[in-house]
Amino acid sequence: MGMAIATPRVQELQPGSRLAAFAVVLAGVYALPLYRLFRHALENQLWSHVLLVPAISLYLVWTKRQQLPASVPAFSIYSGIPLGLGIVVSAFWLLQAREWKPDAPDYLSITTLSFVSFFISGAAWILGPMRTRALAFPLIFLVFMVPCPDVVTHGIETFFQHTSADAASFMLSLSQTPVLRDGLVFKVPGITIEVAEECSGIRSSLVLFIVSLVGGYLFFRRNSHRAIIALAVIPIAIIRNGFRIFTIAMLCVHVSPEMIHSWIHKRGGPVFFALSLIPFSALLLLFYRRERTVRTKRLQPCDRAEFAKG
Repeated sequence: MGMAIATPRVQELQPGSRLAAFAVVLAGVYALPLYRLFRHALENQLWSHVLLVPAISLYLVWTKRQQLPASVPAFSIYSGIPLGLGIVVSAFWLLQAREWKPDAPDYLSITTLSFVSFFISGAAWILGPMRTRALAFPLIFLVFMVPCPDVVTHGIETFFQHTSADAASFMLSLSQTPVLRDGLVFKVPGITIEVAEECSGIRSSLVLFIVSLVGGYLFFRRNSHRAIIALAVIPIAIIRNGFRIFTIAMLCVHVSPEMIHSWIHKRGGPVFFALSLIPFSALLLLFYRRERTVRTKRLQPCDRAEFAKG
């Protein structure tokens, strides 16, 4: 009896042990790029979340540990696609290494994407198709380790910069404040305000987007609710940025033009980020209650009391 019980436990540990060994070997191969990624994350606030992504992914795997199907290692499309991507990215990196001297973000984008692709491919092979499907989100979530190239980052900043200016312009018109707008420049009584790239709020928007994905995965079953929560981050971020610009403009008009140098402009980001959490949390609660109500209605009457306790 003792041996019969021990054998399944040893077998159950094998996939995790193989995956851990594979991760250590792969990390050793990519030791220099990963070290540079670590340094970049420490020095650049925009990508500081990179250090937390592996831990979050492991936690999400841990939450699903009781629901995982049997592990049957096999090569499948789940391992083939990331393997092909890793090979293509690595080939480009190696072939262009002599002639191409990229900036740090571009270099880290390529090397980290190569590392993540190979890791997902190896994990999918070791875990097998069934477990890979069950752990698809935690594995794909590792993509957030990859810093965006400069051109992508600049594009996102430009998008939020202009849309935030549009939102601020709309709020100023509602307040009936005299304003002359020229693109990203607002001329209000007593001062001229320009919406710079720093006003895009890209870091807080990225953090909120990641939170929306993780929250949707943990709390919702319907993919439509998960998608709505994630996409809602975009208008919430635009309104938040526009409200911040509007607030600073109002303070400059009605208090003093010197308010452009106040803490609310230079260090007020966390305050407005906290305000943006109010509609975001309300949306989370709305969909959570809706799904809970639907699940309660599907239960038998005798099971509803027990479900409510849980």
